[in-house]
Amino acid sequence: MSLQVEKLEKNMAKLTIEASAEDLEKAIEKAYQKQKKQISIPGFRKGKVPRQMVEKMYGKEVFYEDAANELIPDAYDKALEECEEDIVSSPKIEVTQIEAGKPFVFTATVALKPEVKLGKYKGVKIGKIDSEVTEEEIDAEIEREREKNARNISVEDRPVKDGDMTTLDFEGFVDGEAFEGGKGENYPLTIGSGAFIPGFEEQLVGAEIGKEVEVKVTFPEDYQAENLKGKEAVFKCTIKEIKEKELPELDDEFAGEVSEFDTMAEYREDVKKNLAEKKEKDAKNAREEAAVKAAVEVSEMEIPDAMLETQQRQMVDEFAQRITMQGLSMEQYFQFTGTNYQKMVEQVKPQAEERIRARLVLEAIVKAEKIEATEEDYEKELETMAEVYQMDVAKAKELLGEKEKNNIMLDLAVRKAAEFVAEHAKESKK
Repeated sequence: MSLQVEKLEKNMAKLTIEASAEDLEKAIEKAYQKQKKQISIPGFRKGKVPRQMVEKMYGKEVFYEDAANELIPDAYDKALEECEEDIVSSPKIEVTQIEAGKPFVFTATVALKPEVKLGKYKGVKIGKIDSEVTEEEIDAEIEREREKNARNISVEDRPVKDGDMTTLDFEGFVDGEAFEGGKGENYPLTIGSGAFIPGFEEQLVGAEIGKEVEVKVTFPEDYQAENLKGKEAVFKCTIKEIKEKELPELDDEFAGEVSEFDTMAEYREDVKKNLAEKKEKDAKNAREEAAVKAAVEVSEMEIPDAMLETQQRQMVDEFAQRITMQGLSMEQYFQFTGTNYQKMVEQVKPQAEERIRARLVLEAIVKAEKIEATEEDYEKELETMAEVYQMDVAKAKELLGEKEKNNIMLDLAVRKAAEFVAEHAKESKK
């Protein structure tokens, strides 16, 4: 395998990669072996047609595409190991020579990590970030806990009011005709949740159990069902059950039930302490984010399009992994949201560029300030990773090679660079 690197404009490069004729021959033979069971020629049993006969019938290039697909990944990986340039994008591949008996040649157009011209990153100005806990915040946190411990009790002596949890039967009609998907029985609906078409829930306020009421609504113009967009509909609804929340009293008994403390005063102090810890952590993250953003604004770099596109796709793929873990496929997500993969890629473009610029600036600061992660930092990070993936630390270390370790060490150094910029930032007094 041989490699030639040609630098192009705008931080791009063209890698010309050559594999030997022998490697090409092996790939062609492999392609033949893979395909021969499907090849049928009169006079030969299926799967027994000699390669020479196939090439004579269909041309020598019949196996070239599969052979190229076999060769390119391995040859490209070897080229990356040999290449001294810092490649930051997926390659755009183009085959320039494929012919039996000759070397296999292809090009890979890639983006190179751009140089960063750092501005004055020490002493950047950021807005004031408040980390003090207010009485209102303590009250709100206690109220959330109170809501979690509320009881749902049945109500029979009054009509529906806002906030009630109802169970209802309904059937929808457009132009006097029932429509598909417009009927429900024993359907749970919290009034004011916004789960139904705008205007629907509000019209149920005042409805009595067992009595049919008519609800008139207009479907939105962007409604998912084409046949219902902008249409007026009448829903015949019957409330079957009404439930309301019963909140516990804020007394010592409540404190004992939701915490390890015997009094409200002690519980309130603990809530304050926990909120203070959280706000301090959030404030630290906010300071770092603001300081890094300010450092990026005073720095200069030229981001290659290919680098940005790679980051966009990576972000969408990360999102896909997250929702798949939650039991939702991307196809389902696209149906629900009316979007598609390409639209999502375009939507994340600003965030992708922001992420790239921040990372490049921080890496440049790591280099400028000679910031390094220690072995102790690495061991702590491994412990965190092992906990997340429910794995033994020794096993995690075993699975990580030198390349992975170097990447983790760089990530840790980048985190330290963010802390460095935040520590030296000047916070406004207002």
